[in-house]
Amino acid sequence: MGRRKKIVQECETLMDDPEHIRNIAIAAHVDHGKTTLTDNLLAGAGMISDDTAGEQLAMDTEEDEQERGITIDAANVSMTHEYEDQNHLINLIDTPGHVDFGGDVTRAMRAVDGALVVVDAVEGAMPQTETVLRQALREGVKPTLFINKVDRLISELQEGPQEMQERLLAVIQDVNDLIRGMTEEMDDIEDWTVSVEEGTVGFGSALYKWGVSMPSMQRTGMDFGEIMELERNDNRQELHERTPLSDVVLDMVCEHFPNPVDAQPMRVPRIWRGDAESQLADDMRLVNEDGEVVLMVTDIGVDPHAGEIAAGRVFSGTLEKGQELYVSGTAGKNRIQSVGIYMGGEREEVDRVPAGNIAAVTGLKDAIAGSTVSSEEMTPFESIEHISEPVITKSVEAQNMDDLPKLIETLQQVAKEDPTIQVEINEDTGEHLISGQGELHLEVIGQRIERNQGIPINTGEPIVVYREAPQGDSREVEGRSPNNHNRFYISIEPLGDDIVETIKMGEASMDMPELERREALQEAGMDKDDSQNIEHIHGTNILLDETKGIQHLNETMELVIEGLEEALDDGPLASEPVQGSLIRLHDARLHEDAIHRGPAQVIPAVREAVHNALIDASIKLLEPIQQVRIDVPNDHMGAASGEIQGRRGRVDDMYQEGDLMVVEGVAPVDEMIGFSSDIRSATEGRASWNTENAGFQVLADNLQPDKISEIRERKGMKQELNPAIDYF
Repeated sequence: MGRRKKIVQECETLMDDPEHIRNIAIAAHVDHGKTTLTDNLLAGAGMISDDTAGEQLAMDTEEDEQERGITIDAANVSMTHEYEDQNHLINLIDTPGHVDFGGDVTRAMRAVDGALVVVDAVEGAMPQTETVLRQALREGVKPTLFINKVDRLISELQEGPQEMQERLLAVIQDVNDLIRGMTEEMDDIEDWTVSVEEGTVGFGSALYKWGVSMPSMQRTGMDFGEIMELERNDNRQELHERTPLSDVVLDMVCEHFPNPVDAQPMRVPRIWRGDAESQLADDMRLVNEDGEVVLMVTDIGVDPHAGEIAAGRVFSGTLEKGQELYVSGTAGKNRIQSVGIYMGGEREEVDRVPAGNIAAVTGLKDAIAGSTVSSEEMTPFESIEHISEPVITKSVEAQNMDDLPKLIETLQQVAKEDPTIQVEINEDTGEHLISGQGELHLEVIGQRIERNQGIPINTGEPIVVYREAPQGDSREVEGRSPNNHNRFYISIEPLGDDIVETIKMGEASMDMPELERREALQEAGMDKDDSQNIEHIHGTNILLDETKGIQHLNETMELVIEGLEEALDDGPLASEPVQGSLIRLHDARLHEDAIHRGPAQVIPAVREAVHNALIDASIKLLEPIQQVRIDVPNDHMGAASGEIQGRRGRVDDMYQEGDLMVVEGVAPVDEMIGFSSDIRSATEGRASWNTENAGFQVLADNLQPDKISEIRERKGMKQELNPAIDYF
């Protein structure tokens, strides 16, 4: 029997033993060594050759990942590991580190119970380290820490034992400060800080395949002095043989990450708001493989032979071929064609996948990343909240009009696979807009359309996504219907930042119980009376119904909400989305005959009232900004800081780290287009850098008129704003 077949059989045997299953993700800042570390774990499990581990990058299965040397797609693999005389099944997801592909990290965290956070010993905790930790902790996923590239401290930086200890302790301290800050208000999470003594911190070199932790040093009798000596003398093979990285990390995974039986009772109430007293809730909490089937889809991929594959976590029941299951948000049922598990880039079919495992399923044609799939109709899981939102848009069109139907189909598939991509299809003009997390995100999508689908395309220049937001309180504004028989009286004011953040993080939505929503918003600073009058939440905007006893308003409210959403999706300045506004409906005058208060009357009236109130509330254009960090040799520091300042940016900090200077600051996304090539030339290719989306800020007053005019022209809107209103 082949080695691979034997591993699949071992995995199948362990699937029914949830106490010995570990569902984990490896997450880190870009280039900190996740995929190299994963190679080591695969070699340790006998799935790839030990000789090529660290160089094979087995989980980067796509051609563009191998070319660019970065992980773009989260990749799943199931493996086994013996710990304390007991075989364990480890379902692992290797996630991307680049900020543009953060959506894959967020979705992976929904499927797992533990996150192995990898940090470069030289660079320490970086912006994306903070982001992946936040993504894990929000989902109730327990972290452990592996400090990678320790060989560089010994061989390159020639640090002594004292210096090295101080540096490693500083990394642990930084990570623990992040964990404490993020979990202090999470009642259901105990102390999840990491500790060398407890064995939740490992050290080593993924490239040279050695690793240590406190338990491994106690077991092997090795100490740091001996490790440093072997590393300095280039005895890395001996180091690998005496303390192999895979054993150290997989032991830590088995010992310190919760199994599904321990994890699901804590995680289910956090990600599902259905009836906690129901049989279904019990089945999920108890990981009942005989209960109703509940699968949370976290990833959609396409196999050229098998078609669309939905991967995700089975919380209850057992998946089998031929089952007919409901998919949340769609009508009817989908029939499962096959079930399997992932072995890196390959999917291996199995007969069944019970609760507590990560499965790969074909036949769920209606599922998207984020769908709840179940054998009985149920309240779906909470939507997966992505920390970043799209900030860059590009137009895409087929070079050959005959390819247009195939391009539309491909773009629809892209949106299904990656919910952080927004696709706007215009079948009349043949031009389509895709919006994503950054230039690289859209570049990769474009390349894959051409390479994988064989559709030659033209893409436009990157367009930055803006927002509009009120800056003050408006007066009460009237909106009249075209027939003058219906009137709405509305005022608008800005929402507090904490309230906006609460909505963004999914902690307050119309899907949750009213009492829970009110408590969350009051905690964020909303007035108690206001929180009781909420009629609707759209994006990060809230509608309050403050009317008293208006006849026919109940039956008209659906149209009021439709008009409100239209007005907020296309703000009055430049048709950009509105955010952070509190809309009060004070009063309404409605015609008693329903025929005179239909959609053609109510929607324009509400839209007019909302837009006029926004203008009266001094609405301004907001631009997306990015945090920028540049690591550069000392003699290029001036050029690096000049690249930020020359882009309407601000340098916040400059400090020495090892032999490099670090420049930190913020800059508008619009000015960061083309930054990669400019920073290379300015620093003679000596700089490394990363950016992190940092939300939106008000565009400078002197730039508002020109930018609004530019956007209106691009969208084919009338240039003249209302001359009676002072927009600026």
